[in-house]
This record gives sequence, C-alpha cells and structure tokens, in this order.
Amino acid sequence: MHFYQDERVALFIDGANLYATSKSLGFDIDYKRLLTYFRSKCHLVRALYYTALVEDQEYSSIRPLIDWLDYNGYTMVTKPTKEFTDATGRRKIKGNMDIELAVDAMRLADTLDHIVLFSGDGDFRSLVMALQQRGKRVSVVSTLQTQQPMVSDDLRRQSDQFIDLADMEATIGRDPSARPPREPREPRSYPSGRGGPPAGAAPSGRRATSVDDFDDISEEEV
Repeated sequence: MHFYQDERVALFIDGANLYATSKSLGFDIDYKRLLTYFRSKCHLVRALYYTALVEDQEYSSIRPLIDWLDYNGYTMVTKPTKEFTDATGRRKIKGNMDIELAVDAMRLADTLDHIVLFSGDGDFRSLVMALQQRGKRVSVVSTLQTQQPMVSDDLRRQSDQFIDLADMEATIGRDPSARPPREPREPRSYPSGRGGPPAGAAPSGRRATSVDDFDDISEEEV
C-alpha cells in the first residue's frame, strides 16, 4: 500500500459491503485497529461509515456497533431502511447508501488528497473517475480472494490503487491471537488498480455481486 504521511486522507466505508467482504474472508474487522493503522500511514482527516438502520425494532444487532463507532472516531451516516415485497411475494428490506457516500465524497474532495473507498460495488466507478478528474488519488479496498470476487473488475481497474482486504487481516482483524492459526497467504501488492492481479490470483473477469444484494445484511457488534 502506498500512502504519504502528509497527504490528507478520508475513509469512505460502505458498511454492508465491508461486512459481507470480511465475512466471506472469515474474519471480523477491529475498527479501532483500522483507525490506528491509517493514522500511522497518513494524515487521516475523517473516517465515514455508511449504513442503513431498521426502524421500529425493539433491538437491532447493529446498534452497539453504530454507537461504538460514533464515540470512537468515526462519522456515522445512516438512514432508515425501506421494506418492500418483490415479484415473488418475498418480503425484503433495502437500504442502499450509494448516493449519500458519493455526495459526501464529492463535497469533501477539495479538502482531501486521497480517498479510500471500502466497497467493491461497480456503481462507484463513475465516482472514482470524477474524483480522479479533480486530481485526487482513489484507493479501493475489497477482495479477489473469494470464490466469487467481491469487487467489480471495472472499479478495481479504475482505482489508482487496489488493496485486497485479505492482506489486511493481520493488521485490522479482530483479536487475531484468539483465533485458530490460519494458513499463511502470499503477500500481494497492487500499486495500481490498472495493473491487474498477480499470477495465481482469483480470476477478475467476473463482476462482483452488486451491493444491493447486501442491503439486508446487518453488521455485527464490535
């Protein structure tokens, strides 16, 4: 990963997408360690976390996480979910935060040098391109190491730097010493999203599942 100590960086975290990605890799994110890591690498201006909340519930499993993040260095951006019935009659809950994230990224762009996007959703490619046209570096954090890559190939190639979340497990995973030993992975480096993955990486020609499919997934507690 390439960061500079004096560059102004903000993290834009698509909560549902990051949760699904980390779960697919078999580890939980330690959000305190995540902040500590980026603060050691650059001038971290802000870390924004986007998620939808189910209203009118006596208890929500995501509420402890939201409260903890709000008091521990994250800017929370939330909105109520919407409930609807699909064509098959199944009840679904939708809570897409793409627009909110994109608007905030463009609004804050003039105060930043580098935007780090935690999402593999290909719908963000246009946002990444727009930020680059304003002279900003954009890194995308997701993974190619699952059976179905969690990142859109178009988004990965558009980014200035692709960071595989699998490579960050030892750095930002929750309680790594308490977990059973895992088979070590070969370190990977993607200095440019346009450079493509190294030989042996999971195929990237397939598009990842849209973040819309993660809208009914709730992040777990800290």
